[in-house]
Amino acid sequence: MSTSQPKTPTSQIRSSTEFARYVGLARTTVSRVLNGQPGLKPKTIERVKRAIEETGFVPNAYALHLKGKRTATVGICIENLLTPPVVRKLASLQRLLREDNFTSLIEVIEPGNSDKVIRHFLSMRVEAVVFIGHFNEDDLTRHVAELGARETPHLVIDHVGIKGANTVSLDRTKAMRVLMDHLLDYGHRTFALLAFNSPARSVLDRLHGIGDALAARGLVLEQCTSAHDGVYPRVNDFEEGRRIARAFVESGKVPTAFIAVNDEVAIGAMHGLQEAGLRVPQDVSVAGFNNLDVCLMPTPALTSIDQRIEETIQVAQEVLLPQLGQPLRARSLVRLIEPLLVARGSTGPVRS
Repeated sequence: MSTSQPKTPTSQIRSSTEFARYVGLARTTVSRVLNGQPGLKPKTIERVKRAIEETGFVPNAYALHLKGKRTATVGICIENLLTPPVVRKLASLQRLLREDNFTSLIEVIEPGNSDKVIRHFLSMRVEAVVFIGHFNEDDLTRHVAELGARETPHLVIDHVGIKGANTVSLDRTKAMRVLMDHLLDYGHRTFALLAFNSPARSVLDRLHGIGDALAARGLVLEQCTSAHDGVYPRVNDFEEGRRIARAFVESGKVPTAFIAVNDEVAIGAMHGLQEAGLRVPQDVSVAGFNNLDVCLMPTPALTSIDQRIEETIQVAQEVLLPQLGQPLRARSLVRLIEPLLVARGSTGPVRS
């Protein structure tokens, strides 16, 4: 083993061989330090660490898998970056993974490119793949099966109902039962559904919850609910809510409670109803979904369902990490998160 001291770098170091030459140690010794192998003298380890600080040398982490080492990397697929809850879930998951010394590779899946994304993750030898959001169900089912065949762990966050998928999700069906019970207890029996005309599983689950809550009171979904979705071209969620609310007003048939697919649509509807001279909640109640900070901005503040994002991602971490480096589960695991109703001033007793 050479005992010469590190030299002053004259150019950027691009390989482990050049770095070992700079440190003045055998390449195998430097490799053992970088790979955390035992049996090395503390002064040797310190010497290599000091040289890394001096040179800014970054080892090729993805060459480790060629030696059979784990990459400590998790691939994360998200549906888009336009939905605040998805961004919050991504940020929370990345933070927790970082605290456990895992790196995240993040890809936004656009229609038609999901196969390419999964192949890229597998080529990088990620230790698991996580899906956050709502995707094409056929594609997601296929990806879960492919990952299983390659013995790569996976986790699906939000999108329930995928065959063989390890899943962590808010119980959206129960969330709507809780919200409906809140409104039914106030005496409401007619409901406007705002922007629920999506085929997404998350929306269908919520419609099931609404129907279940009505049926439990001896009421029928089709008789108690109405919608004006698609009356106008959709510009953004706030404007969508305002326009749908005005469509109800112009029809002359205004339900006593408005339930929106998200908080933005709900707040837009509140504005539309108030512009038409209706009072919230004295004349009509309004409720949203997601419990974003914006719920506190209108007057009155908006009643909403909280997704309990921090709790969801904490459970996701508890489900994901034990899978890494272990044989795949024989059976998939599904964990549903209890919803939380945050009742504020936008909901109240039905008008006389």
